[in-house]
Amino acid sequence: MKAVKIRAYGAPEGLAVVDLPAPSPAEGEVLIDVEAVGVAGADVVIRRGDLAAYGFEPGFVPGSEVAGTVTAVGKDVDASWTGRRVWAFTGVGGGYVEQACVPLDQVLPLPEGLEPADAVTLGSSGAVAHFALEHARFTPGEAVLVRGAAGSIGVVAVQLAARRGASAVAVTTSSAERGERLRRLGATHVLDRSGDGGPDAPEGYDVVLDVVGGDGLPGVFDRLRPNGRLVAVGAVGGPPPADFGMTLMARFQRSLSFATFSAATVPAADLRAVREDQFAAAARGELVTVRHDVLPLDRAVVAHRRMDAGEVFGRIVLTP
Repeated sequence: MKAVKIRAYGAPEGLAVVDLPAPSPAEGEVLIDVEAVGVAGADVVIRRGDLAAYGFEPGFVPGSEVAGTVTAVGKDVDASWTGRRVWAFTGVGGGYVEQACVPLDQVLPLPEGLEPADAVTLGSSGAVAHFALEHARFTPGEAVLVRGAAGSIGVVAVQLAARRGASAVAVTTSSAERGERLRRLGATHVLDRSGDGGPDAPEGYDVVLDVVGGDGLPGVFDRLRPNGRLVAVGAVGGPPPADFGMTLMARFQRSLSFATFSAATVPAADLRAVREDQFAAAARGELVTVRHDVLPLDRAVVAHRRMDAGEVFGRIVLTP
């Protein structure tokens, strides 16, 4: 089968299409004929080499979520799964492939009306947005800022915050056109990347969800109201400055909070329940999935170039 590996960490050109042996499902696994692969910000961070300290080596296959049809099952898996359309979490990597073997407890059936490309646009990012708001202890009536709202996590976070009764949903983005698209998803205020948004923008926020990280993260603390909470859910802009905690300490009397959030800390049953609910909502048209583009698997380099350039609104999907 065809797969995409990271031949060399750094630029997108380090990705290479290779031939791998066709997999067979082990006990407790299903074999999925992959029809859609989600390209996530985490894939880009790994490919750049920013997480080299975690042991990623050349030959790694990126990608954490796929969708398609089950074509075979391993021992102790009900044969009725064969032929079912599913979404699956492949783990930290292993998703840029034509076929994937995945443990059954990481597989969800797709509801009628939800296409594989929509499932990988929503599956991981939707859960992160949901639980990040919970991690921030968001309550109705609070003002929310989503920094880096044009990405797949951001576009869901905007919708969820609006649906849950935020008094304001502000977003940072790079263009007026993107701002208008985010307004249609529920944003009430559009700011530039520095956080400025004109005289009608809220003076502060109770909750900030930050997808970007990078050098600009310390300045976001000044956007928080007293007792405000900033939750970092990504670092597509790179890590923050090593001393960014001093910025937080300098505002000690405002009782601000900073936290990171990873879906890896959420119980599997809770993740499953939220994903099932979001898939059903998307199938009914109540939750919007936003695809920037759909590209063949062998154009993964192009997808990563666009991610690096900050061109992507929503999610790029690869199709084997």
